[in-house]
Order: sequence, then structure tokens, then C-alpha cells
Amino acid sequence: MKIVVLAGGTSTERDVSIVSGTGICGALRQKGHQAILVDVFCGQEEVDWEDPFPAEYDVEKAAAYIRGFNLQMAELKKTRKNFFGPNVIDLCKKADFVFLGLHGANGEDGKLQGAFDLMGIPYTGTGYLSSAMAMDKGVTKAMFQMRGVPTPAGKAMKKKDRVETPQELGMDFPVVVKTCCGGSSIGVYIVDNQEDYTKALDGAFTYENEVVVEEFVGGVEYTVAVVDGKAYPVVQIVPVQGFYDYENKYKPGAVKETCPAPISEELTKRLQEAAVDGYHALEMESYARLDFIVTKDEKIYCLEANTLPGMTPTSLIPQEAAVLGMDYPTLCEELIKVSQKKYA
Repeated sequence: MKIVVLAGGTSTERDVSIVSGTGICGALRQKGHQAILVDVFCGQEEVDWEDPFPAEYDVEKAAAYIRGFNLQMAELKKTRKNFFGPNVIDLCKKADFVFLGLHGANGEDGKLQGAFDLMGIPYTGTGYLSSAMAMDKGVTKAMFQMRGVPTPAGKAMKKKDRVETPQELGMDFPVVVKTCCGGSSIGVYIVDNQEDYTKALDGAFTYENEVVVEEFVGGVEYTVAVVDGKAYPVVQIVPVQGFYDYENKYKPGAVKETCPAPISEELTKRLQEAAVDGYHALEMESYARLDFIVTKDEKIYCLEANTLPGMTPTSLIPQEAAVLGMDYPTLCEELIKVSQKKYA
């Protein structure tokens, strides 16, 4: 297949996306596909339109080209009016399929999916509506509550309606303050006093105009991928120190990830069932990853859903797939196959 792997973009997760996209593109190349790596925002100035999907291709060179824009991103975002970079749409239209290696805003939030739907461009992952719902943690929480998926109590708050104490929201310390649409735990704060709560709101509102304040639930973190409506093995996540924030997620050795999780069969089944329930509550298709906290007395709370989860070779879904006997290149192919069902 001729495949465009879209990566980069404008979100706070740009760097992680480039790593995901590089891994995906290389893996699909190993499987014999004519995959190319393209920055959705910065595009590709020079294209050989006689052979845009060449048999011989240097993935690392393409990744270096994309990273070369990193220092220019602030200026480019100010001056560019069109989100799609040079030749991006034309390349995607010529491809058989587009693999979305994007994370965060303007890639995972349904905007791109909606545009591609209108242009008839097939892509990996769920559709525009479920992408938008899952990206917004306030909407996700409301959907979970409405559909009976266990989730911590909490409320969304816009900057103009800022509430200065959690007590006014019906909560007591400790609480979690987090951006509504952020990813990779950027803009997430666990606070247990008024001074830190005020600072957390200040910090979160520098990222977005809407945040979620929710009750803090102590316990162990787990994550479960759902692919084509079926749950994959459970991963247990235990940070060496602190919580599973951006630094711990991407710092080698900062987190102990165990798959399959060292828990009972009964708890494993409950987590997998809750993941599938959350997947359906947000009307998802193709694949996603859902994150959980489990308390000491084994109460399950679903925190959020990721519609385009990390796809570096050591990311969580590849770890789950490996337990099922599926290597990373095969997983990348599988995610295309399940995504093609949207267009059957």
C-alpha cells in the first residue's frame, strides 16, 4: 500500500508524535509498504510527483527534516493561516491510506478527521465525533457518567467562570486540576492546599481556556487498549517517584510498566470490560487506549481515553500487542486493517 504517515503538527505533543510517526513509517516499510513520513503542519516543499511513494526511502532523513522546523514553530503558528502544510493534502489524496501518528490538538481532536471525511481521505483511528469527545476531558467525564462508566467526580470550568476553591465545586482537597484537551499529562496538577490549587489553575489556564477539576483518587494506574471492540492485555504503570506525568512517561527508567499486569484474573476481566464500556460510551471505532486508577479495595475509575495513543516502539499498545504475540510492524498493519472497516 501507498501510505502517508502524518506526524508532527502544532500540539504540545509534537516531539512525541515525531517519534511515533518515525517508528510507524519504518515498521510499515519493513512490511513492504511504500510509506512516507510527512509533517501535517510543515508539509513537504519538494515532492517528486512522478514517484511520491518511492521504493527506496530514508525514514530517518525524513524525521530529521521534520525536526528541522521545531525552532520555527512559534513563528510559523503566528504567520500561517492554513493548518495543512505544503503538499500535505495532495500527498494524502494520492495515498491508499493515511496513518495518523499525531497526538494532541489539531490531530487527535476530530478537526483533522472531519476534514479528511469531507475530502474522502481514509485514515487510521476513530471518527471525528468520538475523537472530539475523547479529547475533551470534560465531555469524556460527562459521557462516562451518563453511560455508567466509573470515573472520578469532577467538573469542567472555563477561564471566564473560574472558581477559586474546590469547595465551591463540591469537592475537598486533594484534587486534580488538568487541562481539558491536553495530552501526555501536560498541564496536570495534584494539589492538597489552597495555595497550590490557585497556582494549578494559573498554570492550567496558560495552556487552554478550559480545565477540569476532579477528586483525587489514590491507587495504582493501569491502561487497556481496545482494538476493534476487543480489549488487549492490561498494563500496570508504577512510577519510580511522583505520578505518571510527561517527564515520567518519556524518561527511560522513570516508570515500571508490567504487561500483563500482576493482578487477579477477576480484576483483569473487570478492567477489560470497563475499557470496552468506555470505548463504546464515546462511540469509538477502530482502536483506542483507556487509562484507569484502581484503589486498594479494587474500585475501578476510568480517567480518560486516548484515540491516537503513543506508538513509539516501546509505547503501551505495542507492549500489549507483544503479549499477544504481535510484533510492532504487525501491530501497525493491524491498526490499518481495523481502521479500514470504517470504509467497508
